[in-house]
Amino acid sequence: MESTKKSNRNKPLVVLIADDHLIVRQGVQLIVKELFKEVQILHAASLNQLMGMVLIHHIDLIILDVEFPDGLALSVVPKIRERDNNIKILIFTSYQEELYSLKFIEAGADGFLSKMGSENEIKAAILELVEGRSYLSPLTTALVGYAKHNPNLSNPLTLLTTREFEIALLLAKGVGNLEIANKLSLKQNTVSTFKRRIFEKLQIESVVELIKIVSIHHPT
Repeated sequence: MESTKKSNRNKPLVVLIADDHLIVRQGVQLIVKELFKEVQILHAASLNQLMGMVLIHHIDLIILDVEFPDGLALSVVPKIRERDNNIKILIFTSYQEELYSLKFIEAGADGFLSKMGSENEIKAAILELVEGRSYLSPLTTALVGYAKHNPNLSNPLTLLTTREFEIALLLAKGVGNLEIANKLSLKQNTVSTFKRRIFEKLQIESVVELIKIVSIHHPT
């Protein structure tokens, strides 16, 4: 059912949907148009396009994916904040909330939402931000609370021991188990054991997921 929400604005709400997948942008656009009768929607398929839009348009809300062909959105969130601190930023991604939400909230995002969320949850998040508030799920709210007592919580790599961290970085660079074993003077099955422990601690199942974590939490 279409929302009857009305804005007090003299001008239409301006929403920028930034995602490199057209079908995602179109789906979010439908939801936004259902919520607001007067809205201007902009699209960006890359970080470069995103920043170009930010420079030339007055934008109220950015719905932003994490990963683009030209980089990761974590690098542009502070730049958006520097340009206009009034822009609301909602991270909308398939990345795991428990591993990434705090990092983006700390960088300046106003909300973090999984693409697996329901349509009602997406609408609720958008409405909260348009009203000038933030949107934090129960999980991210709990993480923010825990982080006050444990500042390292926002970086899951701190769960690893020094040796595990060293091996994790090598794996993320594409170094194979045998090469790691030779480089660190370890047995190959020992490296395999470390790899299994790393995956268990980070709650991941592949090197691809590990690469994502390292690129966000330990950029080089």
